[in-house]
Amino acid sequence: MMMTLLYVLLGTAFGFILSRSGAADYNYIQAMFLFERLQLYGIIGTAVAVTAPGVWLIKRRGRTAAGRSIEIELKPLHRGNIVGGLLFGVGWSIAGMCPGPIFVNIGEGKVYALAALAGALVGAGVFGAIYGQIQQWFRLPPLALGTGDG
Repeated sequence: MMMTLLYVLLGTAFGFILSRSGAADYNYIQAMFLFERLQLYGIIGTAVAVTAPGVWLIKRRGRTAAGRSIEIELKPLHRGNIVGGLLFGVGWSIAGMCPGPIFVNIGEGKVYALAALAGALVGAGVFGAIYGQIQQWFRLPPLALGTGDG
């Protein structure tokens, strides 16, 4: 229960930061992809600079701050990474939001974000349904289901 509350508080803080920084704003995101505004590139760069040392420490220690064992493995490079990255980028550019900002926009009362959420859910469902057919063509790894925590 305590961890759930912590996750809700951290998620709320993250959503607030996304909202106030413009990282969930359609116009800011479109301007970023059109190279008219560079603010979001700075936000993304700052996120990488802040997160990288933390991930390095977690990998070096092999445990989370709560003491749970963790192993971060490199994912194999395959055609699916490139195609998936391109699809993600095109979808992000068209919708003006990626998964996190979808929920921020819904929280801000922007009704069009419901269409983006529906598109993301349908896209994930279609991907799951056709994975077996595209797995060999894209040389994709076996599909892992669940988190591995039981």
